[in-house]
Amino acid sequence: MKINKRKYGLLSDGTKAYLYTIDNGGMSFSVTNYGCVVTSIVLPSKSGRKDDIILGPATFGGLVDSTACYGSFVGRFANRISGARFSLDGTEYVLDKNDGENCLHGGYFRWDKQIWDSEIVETATGSGVRFTRTSPDGEQGMPGTMQVEVTYLLNEHDELVMHYDAVCDKSTPVNFTNHSYFNLKGQGAGNIGNHVFTINCDSYLEADEHRIPSGKILPVEGTVFDFRAGKAIGPGLETGDFNGAAGYDHCYCIERKKGKLQKFASVYEPDSGRTMTVSTDQPGVQLYTANWIEGDQGKNGMYYRNHGGFCLETQQYPDAPNKPEFPCCILKAGEKYGTTTIYGFSW
Repeated sequence: MKINKRKYGLLSDGTKAYLYTIDNGGMSFSVTNYGCVVTSIVLPSKSGRKDDIILGPATFGGLVDSTACYGSFVGRFANRISGARFSLDGTEYVLDKNDGENCLHGGYFRWDKQIWDSEIVETATGSGVRFTRTSPDGEQGMPGTMQVEVTYLLNEHDELVMHYDAVCDKSTPVNFTNHSYFNLKGQGAGNIGNHVFTINCDSYLEADEHRIPSGKILPVEGTVFDFRAGKAIGPGLETGDFNGAAGYDHCYCIERKKGKLQKFASVYEPDSGRTMTVSTDQPGVQLYTANWIEGDQGKNGMYYRNHGGFCLETQQYPDAPNKPEFPCCILKAGEKYGTTTIYGFSW
């Protein structure tokens, strides 16, 4: 396993950002201590051609300016919290309204815009980088001082393993995810309509036009959301819409045993022969088909179009702090939080 560290960029206050590249001889990925952002995943195709399958800006400056969460680690609470507020133990907490009347991905002070401490690590499950940061009490409007660890590892099985760990001195909601945009044909290859998705989930969350769950869990059977048997995603990109924005932005319910890793999804791109699998111990996954990236400049001079990538963001259910019927998202004071997601690749 080869690990390379180099200077990536400089913030206006003089803080340095570094880029780490981890290579197992078959595939590689790169990640920066700026926001724990995965900047690239390079894979061979069935013909041997290597492509970067991760969407994102071409430069560090582009990453700093971007608002699309390309490749980023998201917390303290990924996805949406309705009304930008919640109550916990008799106290109401008010958050940023950065998505209409709601809070999205932590509000205006996003973790993907912070410099994290970083170190190269070698473990039994792979080699990579561990990032750490202290989130002070009241950051993003959330209670408690939280110690956070994010570890990205690559192993010899061509798996990118993501571990998230935290402990907080007050009880607090927690919902971590990675927001990488994938296109298995290549980051500038255009529409993902030919990608064949298999998502072994029987149900998804009903949501309103603002993407806030109603609390109802609906069956996928007989709907555009049913990927259990495997099918190309193209037809659904025009019919699975919210408020005129064609495409998917929905949370699927993963049938799983608490704390157990489960492989619940695979995506196959026939032209390249690449397949990606996803395993997690989380109760939900947000399928997002890059519905709002039109005109964003990516790598190699590319300009992205809507539906030029997809995200499979493993996570707690959206708005869980306000939905007691959803799986509990509260990390109790002093308890340790840990979760793992694995993205596996073959070609």
